[in-house]
Amino acid sequence: MPLGPGSIALIVLVALLIFGPKKLPELGRAAGNTLREFKSATKGLVDDDDNSKKKEEANQEK
Repeated sequence: MPLGPGSIALIVLVALLIFGPKKLPELGRAAGNTLREFKSATKGLVDDDDNSKKKEEANQEK
């Protein structure tokens, strides 16, 4: 069930009513920082997994 423009507007309106206009930018920044940290952590895990696979392949060739 995708979110349409009306649904997004309703969510923004409710968030504005709950948190107020002064608090919303702080919450947006915090959410952005959290997503950025999560992406970098998952990228690090994937990179570590790729490195371990390469090491295993190198050991098998010997």
